[in-house]
Amino acid sequence: MKLPIQLFKTKPIELKRPLISNQILPSFTLPTTLMMFISLIFISLVALTSKVNAADAVWPSKTSYRYATIKGKQIFYREAGEQHKQTIVLLHGYPSSSHTYRELIPLLSGRYHVIAPDYLGSGYSERPDPAEQKYTFDLLAEYVNGLLEHLKVERYSLYIQDFGAPVGFRMLLNNPDKLETLIVQNGNAYLAGLTLSRQAFFKQANQDKSQDQLDKLYSFTGEQAIINKQYLRDVPNNSAIMNPDSWTHDLHFLQTKKDRFIQVQLLQDYYNNLLDYPKWQTYLRQYQPPTLIIWGEKDPAFIAAGAQAYLKDVPNAELHLLDSGHFTVEEKPVEVAKYIVNFMTQLPADNTLAAE
Repeated sequence: MKLPIQLFKTKPIELKRPLISNQILPSFTLPTTLMMFISLIFISLVALTSKVNAADAVWPSKTSYRYATIKGKQIFYREAGEQHKQTIVLLHGYPSSSHTYRELIPLLSGRYHVIAPDYLGSGYSERPDPAEQKYTFDLLAEYVNGLLEHLKVERYSLYIQDFGAPVGFRMLLNNPDKLETLIVQNGNAYLAGLTLSRQAFFKQANQDKSQDQLDKLYSFTGEQAIINKQYLRDVPNNSAIMNPDSWTHDLHFLQTKKDRFIQVQLLQDYYNNLLDYPKWQTYLRQYQPPTLIIWGEKDPAFIAAGAQAYLKDVPNAELHLLDSGHFTVEEKPVEVAKYIVNFMTQLPADNTLAAE
């Protein structure tokens, strides 16, 4: 049934007097009138500026939570923005998982195809018994590579943080032509980024097979170590900035002795990364990938000298030292996203790497 048209008619408003009457106008003094005029101009400028910023903003794509069977094992990954051509792969560190990128993903997915995997043995991915499967960084890289092949990702930008650096550089050495952009966030590739005591720690972790040393490494995977020596260590005066979901999520996957020994084996293997640093540096010199370095300079584990060391091999890299710690993406996800977007929008459309 059609509604009568007259139901949608409105009665004209009759103005019986001016909006600003002659009786009111004289009551405004000149200074008051000027202030009103200036205020109106200011409000108009703010409105115009807001429209400009809103036009630059991009709504995020919905994040999906998926599994893929890689080499017979279930690998979990977060994925968003599949409709976009440029892919960014986010590689997490210790003791985390793709959960560490839960705030960064929606900040990027409106522009990019984003993939964030959980390594074999971490997060929601399958965790074979470390008594039967030895965990190394070679193994982690093998499964991440397998995931990208499964998803038919031909080229990608790589975001590496902490453990993500040794995983990522192994991927690049095996497939040097697949990289479009390297994004480094507290991901070490130089001895300069490690204090002498830190270098000695990794060497001892690798070479000392005593029970005392094993117990020491095992203690680093415990609750208080994860909370206070990882997440809260670099924010002593601003602990409220760190979401407790971070360590609660990590500790959920470190409840059993087997789960904790997975991470112990990776700590034991880490010294091999230091031995491989020259190979990674050679890759950087030869291929000169567009490189963005975002580094929390309050990180006592991977110190800021490690960020500056990249410039020796990729002198055209863009470097930003932030007032943050090891988990910069937890502290400043919006700032990190802005740097990534600004950097990647400056790149040429066909950014193909070739060895020099």
